Amino acid sequence: MRDNKIYQVATLQALALGYSRPVISVGDLLQKGDTGLGTFEHVNGEMIVMEGCCYRADQNGQISQVPMETGVPFAAVGRLYGDQQCVLEGMTDLESIKTELTRKIEEDFGLNSMHVVQIDGEFEKVDARSEAPYVSQHITLKTILGETQKAFVFENIRGSLVGVYFPDYMDGIQMPGWHLHFLSEDRTKGGHVFDACLRRGTARIDKITRIEIELPKDAAFDTYSLKQDLMAEIKSVE
Repeated sequence: MRDNKIYQVATLQALALGYSRPVISVGDLLQKGDTGLGTFEHVNGEMIVMEGCCYRADQNGQISQVPMETGVPFAAVGRLYGDQQCVLEGMTDLESIKTELTRKIEEDFGLNSMHVVQIDGEFEKVDARSEAPYVSQHITLKTILGETQKAFVFENIRGSLVGVYFPDYMDGIQMPGWHLHFLSEDRTKGGHVFDACLRRGTARIDKITRIEIELPKDAAFDTYSLKQDLMAEIKSVE
């Protein structure tokens, strides 16, 4: 197996509680991995890292490439080599896509490991969301998204689902299971994926057994109580 690792910026629990200050820059993040997802300072849109570039989906699902100095409060990236590959056809919803990905990694005894994935294909529909920035402190992600989130649907579109898989025992660091964002083939549309109907696509997956976590260095991080069980709230946001 390749010597690959997930590089994690802060934790999902911290983001859920409202910690959205920059921890590192986009430029630093791209030194650590070429594939993954996250968000930007003050939850300024959805992040898609693909093929070594960092993209932002704004509140309307429009894509821009992000300046290297942009702040990152939360992200997870790794390197995609495509050690496992499979063809997906007739996936009628996001759950069926996730189920097939889980079946694929289970074949390689990977359910207790981390993974990065990219699925390139033709989609009948992608139901997604993104959000505008919200400057705050100790205001939960659920509350912020309630104010700034917009949902949109892309139909008959070619593009990629990019994401990460974390095992159940790592909840709080990341969302257990598969977390996927979308980027259109022409790099103009994207966002966090609620649902998707995939006509046909190819998935490339890499199993990862190491993680490096970059925690915030500023004192404000220590004012958040990360002992809380926020899984129900995080799932409602997902």
